[in-house]
Amino acid sequence: MRLAELSDTTGVAVATLKYYLREGLLHPGRPVSRTQSDYDEAHVERVRLVRALSEVGGLSLARIGRVLDVITSPGQDWITVLETAQRSLVKPRRDAPDGEVADQLRGGRASAWVTARGWNVDPADPFIDDLDRAWAACDDVGLGLGEERMNAYADHVEGVAEIDVATVPADPEGAIRQVILGTVLVDPVLAALRRLAQQHVSMVRAAQR
Repeated sequence: MRLAELSDTTGVAVATLKYYLREGLLHPGRPVSRTQSDYDEAHVERVRLVRALSEVGGLSLARIGRVLDVITSPGQDWITVLETAQRSLVKPRRDAPDGEVADQLRGGRASAWVTARGWNVDPADPFIDDLDRAWAACDDVGLGLGEERMNAYADHVEGVAEIDVATVPADPEGAIRQVILGTVLVDPVLAALRRLAQQHVSMVRAAQR
């Protein structure tokens, strides 16, 4: 198919497709003349992937480029795959010399909670910063998100994680693709499910009164 046909198939404007090509988000088509190229289903899939990461996942095009790099250059084992995939989706840790990062983390509430929880995670994981900031924001507005409630949440989140890990393909390329896309695109699904479940539980409790 020509570029115009690719545009019709994916619903993405030709000008946007040309931008994807210039930025390397979309691989070149097969040249058929000096001015035209032919595109196939692999290009359709890539365009839809970029669009999903942007519109549903909320990633910038620069970050999408890093995600695509990881998908096409997978690690060699499961731990490497998971680490590389997750690192492509988060900001670097707070600015500090390397030797100071662990000390900063050990002093954080989230880090202490993770340790007490017994979770086997990297103490320099940037998601600990994310948890610290989010937890502090809850405290600032008086939500009362104490450790007991956090542990209750964690019990259920571990169940979600069990499902996630159990469904990851064995091959590294398929694994890294699912880890990334699952993180970006399933997170909004889980958020929507939580809100629907809140409505359901509220209605059930109201009917029981």
